[in-house]
Amino acid sequence: MKKILVANRGEIALRIMRTIRKMGIKSVAVYSEADRNAPHVLFADEAVCLGAAPSSQSYLNGDKIIAFCKELGVDGIHPGYGFLSENAEFAQKVTDAGIEFIGPTPEAMRIMGSKLAAKESVKKYNIPMVPGIDRAIEDVNVAIEVANKIGYPVLIKASAGGGGKGMRIVEKAEDMQEQMERAISEAKSAFGDGSVFIEKYVSSPRHIEVQVVADKHGNVIHGLERECSIQRRHQKVVEETPSPVVTPEMREKIGDAAVMVAKSCNYVSTGTVEFLVDDKLNFYFLEMNTRLQVEHPVSEMIIGLDLVEQQIRIARGEILGISQSDIKSNGHAIELRVYAEDPLNNFLPSIGTLTKYQKPVGEGIRVDDGYEEGMNIPIYYDPMIAKLVVHGKTRTEAIQKMLQAIKEYKIEGVSTTLPFGTFVFEHDAFFSGHFDTHFVKNYYTPEKIKQKHKDNAEIAALAAVKYWLEKKKMLGQVEHKSTSWKRRLSH
Repeated sequence: MKKILVANRGEIALRIMRTIRKMGIKSVAVYSEADRNAPHVLFADEAVCLGAAPSSQSYLNGDKIIAFCKELGVDGIHPGYGFLSENAEFAQKVTDAGIEFIGPTPEAMRIMGSKLAAKESVKKYNIPMVPGIDRAIEDVNVAIEVANKIGYPVLIKASAGGGGKGMRIVEKAEDMQEQMERAISEAKSAFGDGSVFIEKYVSSPRHIEVQVVADKHGNVIHGLERECSIQRRHQKVVEETPSPVVTPEMREKIGDAAVMVAKSCNYVSTGTVEFLVDDKLNFYFLEMNTRLQVEHPVSEMIIGLDLVEQQIRIARGEILGISQSDIKSNGHAIELRVYAEDPLNNFLPSIGTLTKYQKPVGEGIRVDDGYEEGMNIPIYYDPMIAKLVVHGKTRTEAIQKMLQAIKEYKIEGVSTTLPFGTFVFEHDAFFSGHFDTHFVKNYYTPEKIKQKHKDNAEIAALAAVKYWLEKKKMLGQVEHKSTSWKRRLSH
C-alpha cells in the first residue's frame, strides 16, 4: 500500500495521517470549502476539495471520493469515524473499485449495523444479552405483552444507528403507544429505518466496551476494556481504561465475550464491542461499533499499540503480530472530549473563532486535535475540538494530571466542555469509581460550575487583598525604619 486517502476531517484525519507518514506511505486529504486551510489538509502529501461545506455535499459524497482515488492512484481508503465509516454500501463500492477499505468487510458492517441482526449473530455463542425481544415490532399490543413479561421499566430501541436516537424509556403500559410512535418516527427520520425492539431497562447501568483487533487469517485479540459511563445526551464525554470496577476475572470473561462477538461475524480490523453492566457487575452485549472509536487513544496509551497502524497492516493482509498474552495493562489513561459546547446552557454548540488556543504539554499528556488559534469552529460538523488524554501510573495520578492539563489548556472565543471536565474529575463519585451513565443527571447542574467560578473569584480576590495588605505592611516597615535611620543621622 503506497498511497492512502483519509475520508474524514479534523483531529481524526490528522491522527491517521501521522501514522501513515510514520509507515512511509503517502497520504491524500479530502476537504470541504469550510476546511480549505485546516491542519489535516496542510499536513497531507496531496489534498482535493470535495465540495461545499455541508457534509452531504462533501464528506458524505462517497462516489466523488472513489473517483478521486482512481484519479490519484490511491490504493487504500481509511474512513476514520463518523461520516462514511460504518456505511456498508460505501465499503462495498470501495472494494468493487479495487481499492482496499481499511476497516471491516461490508458484510460484517451490515450485520453489526443492525442491533437485531447483531443479536441474531451472537446468539449461538451464549453471550449474555439484556432480556427482551430480538425481533422488530411495531404492534403496541405485542410491545405491552413483552414489557409485562420482562417487567417495567423497558427500553424501546431503534435497530439502526446510535447516539441515543430512537430510544425511549417506558415506565408503565399506558405510555407504551405514544413512546413507540415517537421511537419509530425518530428512527425513520435519523436512519431511514423504523425498526425498533424492546428490552429490559437497566436502571443503574455502566457503559463498558472492549477493544478488539482481528486479522484476515482468523486471529482475534482484545485490547482490554474502556469505561465510558460519563455521558451527556447518550454520548460519551469521558473515557478511561482500565475500568475502576472491572476485576481481573471479569476482564477475562468480558474480553472473551468480545472476541466471540467479533468471530461471530468474521470481523476484520479494529472494532469495539459495547456492553451494558448492571449494579451487580453482570454484563450484557449491547452492540458492536465497526470502526475506529473516538476514544481509541486511551487503549493505545495502556497497551502500547498504534491501532491505526494495526488497521493498515491488517488491510495489507499481514498476520497479527501479537497474541492475547502480549497484551498487558500499563498504568491508567483518561480521555476528555473537548467540545465547543456550553456546559452552562445544556451543552448547546458554541460556534465562533478560537481567539486563543494553547494546548497543555508534558509527559503523559496527549492532545489529538484538528484546530489552531484563529480558526473558526464551523457549524456544519461535530463540535469536538480535541481529545485531551493523559496517562499515569495509577488512576489517582491520571486524575490529578488531567486536572492540571485542563488548567493549562487555554481556549478563548468559544465555550468548551473543559469546566465540565474539571467538575467530573473533582467529584467524589468519579474519584471513588461509584458512578453510572446517569452521572450528569444525578450530580451535574450548571449552577455548580457557576458557584465554583464565583468561589474561585472570591478566593482570588481575597488573595489579592491579602497580598496588598502584606505588601503595604512591608512598605510601612521599611518606611518606618527609614525614618528612624534618617532621624538618627540628623542628631
